[in-house]
Amino acid sequence: MLSFLPAFLRGCICSLIVALNIFIAPVAIIILAGLRLILPFKPWRNFWNGILHAMPSLWVDGNNFALALTHKLEWDVQGVEKLDKKHWYFLICNHQSWADIFVLYRIFNRKVPSIKFFMKQELIWIPIIGIACKLLHFPFLYRYSKDYLKKHPEMKGKDIEITRKACEKFKYIPITMTIFPEGTRFTEAKKQSQNSPYQHLLKAKPTGFVFALSVMGEYTHEILNVTIAYPGATRFGAWDFFCGRMRKVVVRVERIPVTQDMLGDYVKDKVYRVRLHSWMNELWRRKDEQMSVLLAAQAQEAEQ
Repeated sequence: MLSFLPAFLRGCICSLIVALNIFIAPVAIIILAGLRLILPFKPWRNFWNGILHAMPSLWVDGNNFALALTHKLEWDVQGVEKLDKKHWYFLICNHQSWADIFVLYRIFNRKVPSIKFFMKQELIWIPIIGIACKLLHFPFLYRYSKDYLKKHPEMKGKDIEITRKACEKFKYIPITMTIFPEGTRFTEAKKQSQNSPYQHLLKAKPTGFVFALSVMGEYTHEILNVTIAYPGATRFGAWDFFCGRMRKVVVRVERIPVTQDMLGDYVKDKVYRVRLHSWMNELWRRKDEQMSVLLAAQAQEAEQ
C-alpha cells in the first residue's frame, strides 16, 4: 500500500510498527500471565493459557502487517506443506540478517508449534522482554568461561545440566527449537576471517545443535533444514529489509527424520559427537551448493 514512498520513509514506518509490536506483545504476555494466577481453578488457568500461547502468532501477524503495508515483497517458499502443530521439530537455518527471524516466523506461523530460540542468560534482564520470554518458556543458556571454571572446578558441567533441565518441560509441550549453527550473521569479512570453505556460508558450529538433539531428540519428530536466500540484495541488515531493499525472499525447507543413530549422550560419548559433527558439516556443504543454485537461477530469471 505504501510501497510508492521513498525507501527511508518506508523503513521508518515499518520499524515504528515493529518496535511498537515488540513492546506491546511482551506487556500483554505479562498481563495475561498475571490474570492466569488470579484464581487457582484449572479451567480458568487453561483459558488464559490458551490466550497466552496465542500471543506469539498475534505478534507475527503484527509484523506481517507492517511488511505488507510498506513493501511489495516477492515470496518463493517451498517445503512447508503438511507440517503438524502437534509435532516436535528442530529447525536449523543459515543466518544472513536479523530479517531471517521475521522470515522464519512468517512462513511457519500457525504451521508448526511455537518457535523457540536458545537465549543467552544475560537477555533475561532486558526489561519486559526478558520476563515475557521466560513466561513463554524460552530456554536460557548458562555458560561458564574457562577462567571461571579454573577458579570454580566444581561448576564444570553445571551449565549443561541447567540447560538440560530447562528443556525437560518440552517433553510435554510441542515446540520448534530453532538454531543458527553459524552462530552469527554471515558477512564477507567474517567468511574471510575464519577461512570458510563455503561460498555463501560461515562454518557451522554444531555443538549447540548436537547438544540440543541429545537432550530433546527422543521426542522430536523431524529436523527442518531451512535455507534462506535474498536474490539481488547487496546489503542484508534489518534496516535494509524494512526499507524494502531486499525485494525477494527465497526459502527451501528440507524435512529430515530424526533417526535412532542421531541420538546419544553428548557429554560422555565422543564417537557420537564426532558422528553428528560430520553429519552437520555434510549438511552445510549441501546447503552451500543449494544456495549457489538458487541464486544462479534467480539471476538468470531476472535477466530474461
